[in-house]
Amino acid sequence: MCDSARLSRRSLLALGVSLPVAATAPAPVLGGDRLGRDTVQVGSATGLPRGLTARSWLVADGDTGEVLAACRAHRRLPPASTLKMLFADTVLDRFPRGVRHTVTAADLAGIPAGSSLVGIRAGTTYTVDQLWQGVFLRSGNDAVHVLAHMNGGVARTVADMRAKARELRALDTHVVSPDGFDHPGQLSSAYDLTLFARHGLRDPRFRAYCRTRTADFPAGGGKSFQIQNTDRLLSGTWGLRAYPGLIGVKNGYTSDAGNTFTGAATRAGRTLLVTVMHPADRAEAVYEEAAALLDWGFAHGVSARPVGVLVEPVSEGRGAETSPRSGPAASTAVTHGPSTGRLVEGAGTAAALLAGGAWALRRRLESGRARGRHRE
Repeated sequence: MCDSARLSRRSLLALGVSLPVAATAPAPVLGGDRLGRDTVQVGSATGLPRGLTARSWLVADGDTGEVLAACRAHRRLPPASTLKMLFADTVLDRFPRGVRHTVTAADLAGIPAGSSLVGIRAGTTYTVDQLWQGVFLRSGNDAVHVLAHMNGGVARTVADMRAKARELRALDTHVVSPDGFDHPGQLSSAYDLTLFARHGLRDPRFRAYCRTRTADFPAGGGKSFQIQNTDRLLSGTWGLRAYPGLIGVKNGYTSDAGNTFTGAATRAGRTLLVTVMHPADRAEAVYEEAAALLDWGFAHGVSARPVGVLVEPVSEGRGAETSPRSGPAASTAVTHGPSTGRLVEGAGTAAALLAGGAWALRRRLESGRARGRHRE
């Protein structure tokens, strides 16, 4: 027995004995296993909108964090300017809104061609409040880059955003630039974008900016011009009606991402969050599908059993995440570690093979010694 225990893995492998790797459980899905599935996930409620074309979507209760319905919630896709929510989550509280900054040419260097712009000019002085209006209302990449340079530069801001995503447990997100423009590898998910919105809406400044419809913006020389919020569910423009109770939060479009949108609305004291990514190639589709999902949530969400949960940030505790209600989601939303039973079973199999391999090696060695003694 002791001799067997001393035999090395190399000796067993030399004998052709296969040593299995201990079996492990499948990797858990953040927020609940159902959110990792490639089909529509909904609890007991009926009446989901028909004809949804989005490649990924999610609707959740903003207060409890319960995910009421979803489709491919963790699918990683280009986020477009909805990534600016993470930028705001990261940088918004670093500068008082009254701080004034005179923009330099260096602040505006490196903005990708074709970017959405609010119209910032080098040599003009802006308050931090005005720069954030440029970010939220016009999705201005020029405003993002100025704030990023104030924060220590684009590279520093990208690193900060990556750290913030980890803190928020937005593990599907990879940040390449702070503005959300198309860059190889810049990805997020409906789940993560909803996390960014939910976290941001807890900040009164974030909440105020994303619901602002118009603002006066400096044009230089003591003049100003009006900017309007490009969120068409908020403004009710271009053939769409303003959605009742809409709070914001952020829309986006690039050629790679298509249209993306994360919105929040309150009705009768209840707040719902919705994210829609990459629907049909009509600019209206992202808003129409978001509005339809919000309508469904307000009409049926109270009776819907949750299919998962939006996790809380690391700073607020990393305990097992469960749905606040009882029901199927209460078990599927738990973040599990490896199955102990499977590990024990795997270890037992490995031990059995190890013992068998040791016995075989000892028999071979004894046989060799016998033959050697015979030859002598």
